[in-house]
Amino acid sequence: MTIPRRSLFLTVPAALALSGLPSARNSAAGAPDSATTLPPAPARPGVPLPAPIGARLAGHIPPETTQLLLVVGDDRNADSGTASFWTRESDGWRPRDAWPAHNGREGWTFDHHENDLRTPIGVYTLTDAGGLRPDPGTRLSYDRSDDFAIDGTGFAGEPLAGTFDHVIAIDYNRVPGTSPLDPVRPRGDEFGGDIWLHIDHGGATHGCVTLPPEALVSLLRVLDPAARPVVVLGDGPALAQDGPAS
Repeated sequence: MTIPRRSLFLTVPAALALSGLPSARNSAAGAPDSATTLPPAPARPGVPLPAPIGARLAGHIPPETTQLLLVVGDDRNADSGTASFWTRESDGWRPRDAWPAHNGREGWTFDHHENDLRTPIGVYTLTDAGGLRPDPGTRLSYDRSDDFAIDGTGFAGEPLAGTFDHVIAIDYNRVPGTSPLDPVRPRGDEFGGDIWLHIDHGGATHGCVTLPPEALVSLLRVLDPAARPVVVLGDGPALAQDGPAS
């Protein structure tokens, strides 16, 4: 996506504009203490786990996780869906906010491979962020770098400039604790990688998940490493496998 040898959602990989200038990376300990929080949730009962997460994927959510981003695709082959942010309280999970989302052009898969144009289904931790623009006040480790500059157009001819102003790395086939720009893929290149949450450009991606600009900033400010945040990705039937989570 941001590495010259590959691009996750450009129609022409050469359209990437990478400057190669040095980056400025913070650490979780050195991040601002003034990260804002989302407004209080409405007064309504909590739920055991957000629907449609079923037992199969529920078992992959760490028991200490108290922040969860749920991205539900419209169907297995759709490139759009809805993202919602949840926090776990004493009486269960509560919804905090929701936004429209885009994903891979060909939809979703349990068996993601390089250039299949699908987004990997599963539960993944969120540990690292970065972008072309300065840190907006996150407690995640943040890499501010000119290497997040991008140009060109997406699948529908939409402009891509600014879509990497802020990104959050999804810990699929990557090394947590490193910049989103880190090219290391522990499982090997054939399984793809560089799967990010980033700013929506109005169309499908090569495998990333995109959200409106204000959503990226809100998430960056509210995500807390101490809450072990995760993202749960997939179309509804895939997420619901093995029935409701208890």
